[in-house]
Amino acid sequence: MGVSRVTSKAYAYAKMKSEDEEEVKHRRAQFLIYKSLQRADVGRRRPSWLRVKMFKLKIKIGRRLKKGFSLFSAKHIACLIKSCKHLLHGQNEAVNGNLHPIF
Repeated sequence: MGVSRVTSKAYAYAKMKSEDEEEVKHRRAQFLIYKSLQRADVGRRRPSWLRVKMFKLKIKIGRRLKKGFSLFSAKHIACLIKSCKHLLHGQNEAVNGNLHPIF
């Protein structure tokens, strides 16, 4: 009789009995284990060679600037790094950055 009442309404839910506390803890632990295994499968991406090269270049430039490079050269190098910044990001970002919003 109760089931027929639930099915007659389009979005009705049947009331569940309260769950055992141990079952809830066990299910949560299983979920956390599953998530950690999923993260381990994905792993970390190796940084691209270009990104590593740019990072090393920034360090080298920083050392030279500390030693007393001229202000003009520092501005020139900073501008050069900014212009090469698009190389560090993926192709998707470059394409999306050029598109105008529809609305």
